[in-house]
Amino acid sequence: MDFLYSILIALLVLVIFALISYFRVKKAVTTLNQEQFIEGYRKAQLIDVREAKDFAAGHILGARNIPQTQLRQRYKEIRADKPVYLYDQNGARSGRVALFLKKKGYNQLYQLQGGFKQWTGKIKSKS
Repeated sequence: MDFLYSILIALLVLVIFALISYFRVKKAVTTLNQEQFIEGYRKAQLIDVREAKDFAAGHILGARNIPQTQLRQRYKEIRADKPVYLYDQNGARSGRVALFLKKKGYNQLYQLQGGFKQWTGKIKSKS
């Protein structure tokens, strides 16, 4: 009985943590579908937060690569006075990047719903 109670408490803590994380990301970044993303990304800074090898294999046309793993050293390359459009492979990393940038004073943060794997627009890839 004590074992089941411990598992229940652990699961409850995990669910609460997941909900808090979800709402923090939702507050920091606006998630856009592909049509909305296409409408605005040309007037903004388009940042691919995937690793360099993934970026080299293919990326949205016009994107710059600043991997999440290098963000702490390179975030000043991103202007805070212009909108920032973020994307990764599936949408998880870009949310964490948005949280980091929000803490650094960036306010116009947007991410691509579903990430690069859902993208059907123009891409640049190795030929």
